[in-house]
Amino acid sequence: MPAEGPTCPEPSLAEGVPVPACARNGPVSHAIFRVARLHRMHVGQLLRRVGLHPGQELVMMHLWERGPQRQADLVRLLDSDAATMTRTIQRLEHAGFVRRCPCATDKRATFIEPTAASLALRREVESIWTELEDRTLGDLSAPERAEALRLLECIEDNLAGAATQDG
Repeated sequence: MPAEGPTCPEPSLAEGVPVPACARNGPVSHAIFRVARLHRMHVGQLLRRVGLHPGQELVMMHLWERGPQRQADLVRLLDSDAATMTRTIQRLEHAGFVRRCPCATDKRATFIEPTAASLALRREVESIWTELEDRTLGDLSAPERAEALRLLECIEDNLAGAATQDG
């Protein structure tokens, strides 16, 4: 007598990658999870070359683009939480990429500003993001890249809208 087992084949996201049965009703969500994990792994490998960890480059990008910012503004800009941002700023400060400066008009506030050392890092981070984009999109054509971006923006809008409804 044959052993009892699953009666239907496991759905697959990619060749040889099984989707758990519990995720069958959410194949897109499962795909997003897997893609996000792989994307973070690749960005981590690339950033390691310049002494940064994933997420730190985004803080630096905002500082390079906007100049000194209050930590609370960075939390808002990056949709982060205060504790995570505190750790990120401490690590960037320890590495010599940012410094804290007191606000002249509000003694309670501190500005985070990029250092000269971080300015030298900017070109390398831009290059890393170009390489990450190439790894991510591979040989997709320009119209396919545009469509992928459009769909991701729609997904982001849907999730942001659901988050505000959830309250």
